[in-house]
Amino acid sequence: MRENSGMNVRNRRWVERLILLFILLIAAGLRWTGLDWDEYKQYHPDERYILWVATTIEMPSDWGSAFDPQESTFNPYYWPSMEGDNSIVVPKGEPRKFAYGHFPLYLGVMATRLAERAGEGLRPFFPSSWLFTRDILNGEERIEYHHMAAVTRALTGLFDLGTLLFVYLLGRRLFDGKTAVLAAAFLAVNVMHIQLAHFFAVDPYLTFFVVGAVYFMVRDRDGLKKRSILLAALFTGLAIGAKFSAVMLFLPLFAMIWWGGRKRRGILLLTAVILTILTFIITNPFALLDQTCALTSPITRVGGITIPEIEWHSCYLDNVVRQSGMVRGGGNFPFTRQYEGTAAYAYPIEMQLRWGMGWPLGIAAFIGFGTFIAGALINAKKRRSSSEKPLTIALPSLIVLAWVVPFFLVTGNFYVKFMRYMQPLTPFLMIFAADLLWKTAVTLKKFTPVLIGGVLLPTAVYAFAFVNMYQQPHPWDDASRWLYENAPPGALILSEVWDDTLPKNVMVNGSFHSRAEYQQGELTWLNGINGADNADKLAGNIVLLAEAEYVTLATNRIYGVVPRLDIAYPLSHKYHQLLFDGKLGYEAVAVYGRFPTLFNIAIKPDTFGWSTIQPSFAIDAYLQTGDVLEGKMVWRNGRADESFLVYDQPLTIIFKNVERMTAVEMVTVFNNE
Repeated sequence: MRENSGMNVRNRRWVERLILLFILLIAAGLRWTGLDWDEYKQYHPDERYILWVATTIEMPSDWGSAFDPQESTFNPYYWPSMEGDNSIVVPKGEPRKFAYGHFPLYLGVMATRLAERAGEGLRPFFPSSWLFTRDILNGEERIEYHHMAAVTRALTGLFDLGTLLFVYLLGRRLFDGKTAVLAAAFLAVNVMHIQLAHFFAVDPYLTFFVVGAVYFMVRDRDGLKKRSILLAALFTGLAIGAKFSAVMLFLPLFAMIWWGGRKRRGILLLTAVILTILTFIITNPFALLDQTCALTSPITRVGGITIPEIEWHSCYLDNVVRQSGMVRGGGNFPFTRQYEGTAAYAYPIEMQLRWGMGWPLGIAAFIGFGTFIAGALINAKKRRSSSEKPLTIALPSLIVLAWVVPFFLVTGNFYVKFMRYMQPLTPFLMIFAADLLWKTAVTLKKFTPVLIGGVLLPTAVYAFAFVNMYQQPHPWDDASRWLYENAPPGALILSEVWDDTLPKNVMVNGSFHSRAEYQQGELTWLNGINGADNADKLAGNIVLLAEAEYVTLATNRIYGVVPRLDIAYPLSHKYHQLLFDGKLGYEAVAVYGRFPTLFNIAIKPDTFGWSTIQPSFAIDAYLQTGDVLEGKMVWRNGRADESFLVYDQPLTIIFKNVERMTAVEMVTVFNNE
């Protein structure tokens, strides 16, 4: 009997591993399909800047200056003065802001250099049409800037697959194999993870190291082992080296050692802290070495104690402080005003329910979050009151809570609520959702397939629909081709400050076209608020509108914000509705978008309702009537966070100046509204 029992356990593990392998293959396909979603033109601004910096990271010609902040080709805080093999123009010998950790940057550069060296030797062994051959091994011989985009996006997807593996291991440690497998399946089809895996940005790397660190903190079942402490500290240092917000990992690291260590807890804790700091310094050397920035902390008062000004010179701290101020609403950055009036905690949860996870998985995840907290606390209380060793069984759950609860409380309360800020939490939510569903299934029994399938199946459909979107042309490219085919050379084309400019450089019918063929102007509606939103600002924009041939709205970045903030923009808030209504003499002549689509169902966001804007008939027809005529059904899923839409799925609109109104006539229209 014991032998049969052992065989059954081994068989279950093999089945489990086969299912996990299948999940990994599905996840890989979802993450590596559509890596060229913008033809590697870097339409994501964060990715664009990181890659711009990455092109200057080179092996030094003189190792004597390798760690000199103003000479090193390793320093992300300074544009190197020496010549490099760069395919784009960089400002040499100048300081630069870099608000991210060094480590993902260095990983991306190393992966690109490896692909460059391996390319010539490996390309003959693979079909030339494969994405791996064409883009990763650079069979099309793209310039460095574009080749690096392909390699680093593939690398990001690889790290997200690593996160999936850690989710499986963590789920098995906290619960059991079936919970672990289901959690991995949920993460495989998590749309926010799929989307972020298509960008070279730091959040997926942060998430990988965070989940890995927490796993090593809880993996020991029979007492805390030194190897686990070292690995947990190593991953904590790497996580902080990806993004400073991972500093909160010190909380579960402390809980792991203080509650789990039997002897010499102080020495173990000190060792872990030292290893974490050393790991961070080794992977982010210029956080310590570059002391060329000027930063003065303000005088603060805490509990009646005055903390005086401190002069810092660390460029790393300079960037951390700036980012900290930005996410809390300081600095009044125009690109963060979209979050004016959004509710702490409720808004991030809403965006995950609508778009990041989808409704079925999102509801299960956040209910599971609540039940996990309650269960861990109840279990800890029971263990404390029993004769068993305090916290021995409850400790893994409490360690997990020491990360997820503080992280959610801090991040969910940010003024700036980019959806990606929640990514280091979502792998844990997948585990909580899986645990909730299996525990509920115990009660429902025969309805288990319906319960599990009712969450997993629609989430998978949403994921495949989302990836299918990447098979469609990018709206900016379509809009650019329309302009080259219809706008006369030399025409004045207007965009909006803080939005992307059109047209882009694209191929049209086999010929290359450059935006330099046109005059460019920018409307400043999002700049200047309150008293600065005045007659002078209006007059400057009106003059441009009167002179221009076309106005382009590349995304909803501006009309999603300015019209609903009528107090901050007493004049500018009128503009977009007047434009859509045709009262300024412009008419919508082209509308382009791409949306998650599968089985003739398109999932479309509402980019107008939140800002109280009513789109013109032509735009509304594109969003609704046109799809019905084509035989497609439309699911309007409500408002979406700007950061979810504007990079890879923007709604792009071109307006033509058909009435040629004068500036005086336009001002009169504004005054009469």
